[in-house]
Parts: sequence; C-alpha cells; structure tokens
Amino acid sequence: MPGIFQFLIVLSRAYEMPSSSLLNSSEVVWHCHQVTPEQREKNLGQKGQVFWFTGLSGAGKSTIANAFEAHLGSLGRATFLLDGDNVRHGLCRGLGMSEEDRRENVRRVGEVARLMADAGLIVICALISPYRADRDRVRQLMSSQRFVEVHVSTPLAVCEQRDPKGLYKKAREGVIKEFTGLDSPYEPPLEAELVVDSSVEPLAEIVRRLSGFVATS
Repeated sequence: MPGIFQFLIVLSRAYEMPSSSLLNSSEVVWHCHQVTPEQREKNLGQKGQVFWFTGLSGAGKSTIANAFEAHLGSLGRATFLLDGDNVRHGLCRGLGMSEEDRRENVRRVGEVARLMADAGLIVICALISPYRADRDRVRQLMSSQRFVEVHVSTPLAVCEQRDPKGLYKKAREGVIKEFTGLDSPYEPPLEAELVVDSSVEPLAEIVRRLSGFVATS
C-alpha cells in the first residue's frame, strides 16, 4: 500500500500539461495495462471512486473532506485527498486565478483523480472549481458510478462571515481581483449527487450522508 501512495504523490508533483506538439505527435500512443482497474479494486477490496467537493471559499469543503477521509480511514478504506490549496504547491504550481488557469487547475486535478481511481482508491477532491463545464468534463472522464459531485452550498454571507483566510476582506478592499462569488462567477451544479450546507447541518450528519455514496466492493 505505501508504494501506491508514494507513486501517486510523485505523479501529482511531476504532472505537467503536455504541449500541443506532443499531443499531436503520432509517436504518442495509449498503452494498455495487463493489470486492469478491476484487478486493482479486487486487490484493495473496494471500488475506485472520485468524490468532488465544489463550493465557495469558506463553504467548508476542506473540513468536510478531511472528516470524510478520516471516517473512511477508520473503516480501513484506501483513500487520497486532493485539496485545492495543497495541489497549488506542486501539481498546479504556477497557475494563477484567471479563468483559463482555473480551468487548467480543474483539468489537472481531474486527470490525476481519474488515475488514482483507476488504482482503486477513493479520491476526495476539494476545490472551488467554479465553472460547471469544467466539472462536467471531469465527470466524463469516468463512469457515472465512479464520480460523486458534492455541492457544499453554504450561503455566500456565511462564507464571508467565516472568512478563515481573510480572502473576502482582501477582495472587498480590492487587493484580490476576480474573487469567486464576488467579482468572478460561481456556477452551482445542476444535478449534484449530494447537496450539503455546513451552516445548518452537523459535520457528523454530512459525513453519514456521504458514506451512503461509497460503492460496495
């Protein structure tokens, strides 16, 4: 098990968007593996899945994702958490907050999440991921049974009141531009598998509801 996690951590740090010339090269081919995702899942005794948490800054995505992963870990499940802030230290280092960079941020995390799910892990992604089309493209990377979109729908007023990183204050002062929910749009999911509001639902209840979407082996 440690070997799997070490490999995926190295992969996430080294992953870069390939150049268009490389993508168009006839020398780049898809190699099929002898070990299938189904075999990897059998070895782990679980189904590979992606739980994708989306919502405004301060909505509670990371808090819920951490609690959910801890719960799964207590049950012996193999998991990995890709947090929006953490991936920008490596996998998405160098990306800014422009619309184009935000889309690329989601694309990279989505591709890595798919690889991890193919390895049989339950992958938990916690990103603002503001644009509906980008989240839908991640969904299309895998079968519908393997992707669970979770909208953390905590109201903007509550998120701004919490302001755990002081970002809303800076945005209101004009220090931060194109801040999601204020001067940059957030497009909520239309058909999320689960909608939760951390301002009214206890964390334990949210984790319980999430657990109902974990696939049985």
